[in-house]
Amino acid sequence: MFDFVGKRRWYFLISGVVILLGIAAMVYSTITYGTPVRLSVDFTGGSLFVLHFQDKATEDGIRRVFEANGFDNPIIQQLGAHEDNTWQVRTSFATPEQVAKIQNQLDEEVAPIDRGMSSYDTVKPTVGGEVTKAAVLAVVMASILVLLFIWYSFRRVPHAFRYGTCALVAMLHNVLVATGFFAVMGILKGWEIDALFLTAILTVVGFSVQDPIVVFDRIRENTFKRRGEPFEILVNRSILETIHRSLATQLNAMFVMAAILLFGGASMEKFISTWLVGMVSGTYASLCIAVPLLVVWETGELGRLFRRKERATA
Repeated sequence: MFDFVGKRRWYFLISGVVILLGIAAMVYSTITYGTPVRLSVDFTGGSLFVLHFQDKATEDGIRRVFEANGFDNPIIQQLGAHEDNTWQVRTSFATPEQVAKIQNQLDEEVAPIDRGMSSYDTVKPTVGGEVTKAAVLAVVMASILVLLFIWYSFRRVPHAFRYGTCALVAMLHNVLVATGFFAVMGILKGWEIDALFLTAILTVVGFSVQDPIVVFDRIRENTFKRRGEPFEILVNRSILETIHRSLATQLNAMFVMAAILLFGGASMEKFISTWLVGMVSGTYASLCIAVPLLVVWETGELGRLFRRKERATA
């Protein structure tokens, strides 16, 4: 039988390196841009364009015009049906001169604009404090509920609280990996977080608990079926019995996201990429972080490590 759990130190090392790289990127971003991840106009406020074209326009063509005028990462959305040819664009603050220049350039390079049905306005942050606080509160409440649910569901198993705690550690691991990835892309490609980033992170949080529970449930079953078997062997057996199901479920979702990433357009790139990275991290963390951490905790390896450190410092 393949010793999956026995390689746990390598798993912890790989995760530690990835998370540290992400934290380093967030520190660099904070020093350079003032925040751990670059903020879009959803957080800082800016200008809102509603553009009604008289002919068909494309997202790529609109984006090229705005970027040519110094507005990186504009948030572009099509409004209404495709035949309406109406688009909404959010950018950092634009002066009246820049607005006129952009409109003229759109006329020439994309399609004629119907000035009477188009508009321009200055807007306040739409996400900022309230929505961010709500998202953080949602994650905290979800974490508490997950911990209580797993503790109650596994109450017949010794140390049921540890199962919930390990699932939450895996969730935190995935959030750090996804956020670190976005910080890196903010440095390399100028990505800025928007409302869709929060949606991606909340989705990652939701998916993070799914896989560990599947493996934990099999561990619970085998605990009663195979009484007396060493816990590490029991856990290893449980992983091998469920790994095909976990990988099949996760890979199906990843293939769909990869297709959307390839063909979904630039407006979906950041959202799908963050979600995909979180999904990959979640699949890894459920098998290589949550379950091995439970083994380390249950076998007393974690306690022995702390005691050795205490003796070394004494």
